Amino acid sequence: MGLFGFIFGCSKQDAATTFPSDENGDILRQMAAQGDDFSKPRDINFSFVFPTESDGKAFVEQVRAMPGLKVEGPTFPDELKKWDTTVTKNMLPTHQDITALEQSLSRIAESHSGKADGWGCFVVKK
Repeated sequence: MGLFGFIFGCSKQDAATTFPSDENGDILRQMAAQGDDFSKPRDINFSFVFPTESDGKAFVEQVRAMPGLKVEGPTFPDELKKWDTTVTKNMLPTHQDITALEQSLSRIAESHSGKADGWGCFVVKK
């Protein structure tokens, strides 16, 4: 699901090869290939799913107490068959920051029987 301080000053080609070999790195490489300007902050959405509405609500209440985060849900999209919440943070898309926030939120979700379901954002062109 984030995302780029260490790539400033690198060419797009150089930046695309400096991301770690993990799922977040793969997403960032795809963004670099699309010409993303990683120096521009944007809303990054982190999705979490829960087996029950009460689990999702407990997660939402805990995350709402965290500064700088906006949280929506839980909703029950028919295609997921699970309760879905979205946490949004306006931030630079750096691997380190996305990964750290995703891990922190995942720990909270797991304490409420939930799990991460990825992250995403719009590509911001140079």
